Amino acid sequence: MIDVNRQGEVWVFAEQHNGKLEDTPLELMSKARRLADTLGVKLAAVLLGSDIKDLTIKLIQFGADKVYVVKHPLLQSYQTNSYAKVMLDLIHKHKPQIVLYGATVTGRDLAPRIASAAKAGLTADCTDLQIGDHKTAKDKKLHKNLLFQIRPAFGGNIIATIINLDRWPQMATVREGVMPMPEPDVTRQGEIVTENITITPEDLPLEILAEHKRPKKVDLKAARIIVAGGAGVGSRENFKLIWDLANCLGAAPAASRAAVDLGFIDRDHQVGQTGTTVRPSLYIAVGISGAIQHQAGMSQSQKIVAINNDPNAPIFQVAHYKIIGDLNGIVPKMIKTIKEKSIKEEMAINPVEALRLSNEVKV
Repeated sequence: MIDVNRQGEVWVFAEQHNGKLEDTPLELMSKARRLADTLGVKLAAVLLGSDIKDLTIKLIQFGADKVYVVKHPLLQSYQTNSYAKVMLDLIHKHKPQIVLYGATVTGRDLAPRIASAAKAGLTADCTDLQIGDHKTAKDKKLHKNLLFQIRPAFGGNIIATIINLDRWPQMATVREGVMPMPEPDVTRQGEIVTENITITPEDLPLEILAEHKRPKKVDLKAARIIVAGGAGVGSRENFKLIWDLANCLGAAPAASRAAVDLGFIDRDHQVGQTGTTVRPSLYIAVGISGAIQHQAGMSQSQKIVAINNDPNAPIFQVAHYKIIGDLNGIVPKMIKTIKEKSIKEEMAINPVEALRLSNEVKV
């Protein structure tokens, strides 16, 4: 167990692949910056790899006060053992009080290994982080400035706040897309700390001969408009309505987990707790009941239009505009109206007024 250091830094694991930073650590910088400022400590990014010389400045521009850099040929490709060893050595040396990872494939693999070796706690798939105080029920002792690790629990039916009193560093993985990407500040200055860590081939139990990565078919996080279909669409053939509506709006097609599990569309298009978290200007939910797991991935959208034949569907609790009726009648009318009236841009700005251009769609 690492000694508790209540003045330690806040760290973000700066995940990179082939010399390119992932979006998730940059998203994390916005929240980590606020946590560090609240605690009155420095925010540091930890950057491991081989060809990473141009990434330190970017991390500073996105909010880091300091960047710990470990550059080594054996860190060219991610492997659990080698990356965990380096991170543990740095944690033992510098004793941060908080270490954050993106809940990516890499983060979900690396963070548990480090937590187990450090005998520290770890909360997975957080959707929010706050600093607060906690008084224990048994001895009434007040613990100040703890990391409140907030995440859905019990299948998304409750929101749990998890704290770690005395087994530090406090560690969490954070879902992709739940934190807004901060704007880089090109005038920021920071400290770059080069760390020399011993790594040998014995620390790498695997030899990677080649890497083959399939790019995602759709970038939902970058989409300005999203049209998502659920199990209520009915069939893979009927899901063509979702594609048609998305195409005429210049939108990204998406789906709930139920629709993906039914084979209506590829998993790359899934939005929700086990899919992608999105925050577009306009989110159109078609035939989606709106389980809390799906809401966790889209409730931060600026405008939400829901189409469902059940007036009591949970999706209407988060929707800004409700269209109650049969999607098989409503969606074709929407497509016809959008094409005839050329209201693609108006849909993103004011979907209600845009749809009211058609007398057939009641919002």
